[in-house]
Amino acid sequence: NAALAHYSPSNGSSRTLSAGEMYLFDTGGQYLDGTTDITRTVHWGEPTPLQKEAYTRVLMGNIDLSRLVFPSSTAGRTVESFARRALWEVGLNYGHGTGHGIGNFLSVHEWPVGFQSNNVPLVAGMFTSIEPGYYRDGEFGIRIEDVALVVEAQTKSEGKSFLTFEVVSLVPYDRKLIDLSLLSPEQIQYLNSYYKRIRERVGPELRRQQLEEEYKWLQESTKP
Repeated sequence: NAALAHYSPSNGSSRTLSAGEMYLFDTGGQYLDGTTDITRTVHWGEPTPLQKEAYTRVLMGNIDLSRLVFPSSTAGRTVESFARRALWEVGLNYGHGTGHGIGNFLSVHEWPVGFQSNNVPLVAGMFTSIEPGYYRDGEFGIRIEDVALVVEAQTKSEGKSFLTFEVVSLVPYDRKLIDLSLLSPEQIQYLNSYYKRIRERVGPELRRQQLEEEYKWLQESTKP
C-alpha cells in the first residue's frame, strides 16, 4: 500500500504486515513547542537489490538537499532537483513535492513555504520538510522525510548571505537498506555527523526515562 504516496486505509485494502516486505510509516504529532512530520522506511527481512538501491538513492537525495549551501532568498524550486538527481541518474523519479512548510503548533502542511514553483523564496527561520521518495506500483514505496530549519551558512564569501538546512528530526535511517558503495565520502561524513548528533541528544533522554532496550537499539542503529 505504500506504493500509493497518499494512501488511506480502508476495510477493502487493509492487509497483514509481514517481515518480508518494506514498511513505510509517515508519523507526526502536535506539541505545544512544535509540530513534527517524519517518514521512515524499513525492511524487516531481506530487501531485494532494487529496493536497496532505490532506498539508497532516495537517501542520497535527502542528504544532498539537506547539506546544500545556496544564496539567501533562493526559491525552493531552484534547489529542488538536488533531491532528485541520484534517482534521475538511473531513470527513477517520484510524483509528489519534495517538501512543504511546517508550522509551529500550526498546520502540518503550512503554506507558502516549500519547493514548488508557487512557493516563496527560502529565508532563515523557516521550517520545511525534505522528503524525496520512490514508488513502484503494486510492490513497494519509499519515502525519507525529515524536518529542516533554514539557517545561515558559514562561508568564506564576505558581504553575501548564504543559507543551508539544519535537520532537526533525530531518527536513524534503516542500515539494512543502505548500499554504502553508492554513497560519496561527503554523504557518509554527513551520515556519521547526523548519527553522532542523534546519540548525543536522544541517548541521554532514553537513559533518563530508563528505556534501556530503546537505548541499545539507538546505539546499534547509529554506529558509524
